[in-house]
Amino acid sequence: MYQLGAECWFPPVEAFRDDGLVAIGGDLSPDRLLLAYERGIFPWSAPEDPLLWWSPDPRALVRANEVKVSKSMRSILNQNRFTLTLDRDFERVIRGCADRPDEGTWITETFIESYLELHELGFAHSAEAWTEQGELAGGLYGVSLGNMFFGESMFSKESNASKAAFIALARRLVLWGFEWIDCQIMNPHLASLGAKNVKRSVFLHALENAMQKATHRGPWSFE
Repeated sequence: MYQLGAECWFPPVEAFRDDGLVAIGGDLSPDRLLLAYERGIFPWSAPEDPLLWWSPDPRALVRANEVKVSKSMRSILNQNRFTLTLDRDFERVIRGCADRPDEGTWITETFIESYLELHELGFAHSAEAWTEQGELAGGLYGVSLGNMFFGESMFSKESNASKAAFIALARRLVLWGFEWIDCQIMNPHLASLGAKNVKRSVFLHALENAMQKATHRGPWSFE
């Protein structure tokens, strides 16, 4: 197992463990985070654990133009039940994702501060769904590099809010020439949106191609 120090680096892909754990330690500086995403790695650890870095096998991945829109979701979108925005309130979104009193969260204050810095630099982005009363109903955040969006977390205070934000984001990503949305680890919510498990080697090949494209930096909007 690789113990990271102050130097900004990660082990080579062929050294990745079968369970997906890549390295321990280091920090959440912008340079290290961006290097991690470029190599298909992301941080994820319980607050009581040291900082852990992962590249799971299999990997949950979906083509931006193949995101599933169910009949019920199509109806919700057509009814304009939510006002959908990008990068309107990144901090509220990431804090909404962190607010999981019944589950616990890896999104500590250190994580929040680090991703806020990435947002200020134009690499981290949020998608929001708002009620008619102007309340934040749900959303998601992630990181953009090349023509891949690396989804980090989603939350909903109202049913289907995060799905609406995800679908709206995916449609905009297609217009901007994005090919892939990295969903990291599969769950039923992501599967319902079209995410599929692929071998890590397949994901890394897609990532290599994605990194050849220019990064669409923020702030983002639908305008």
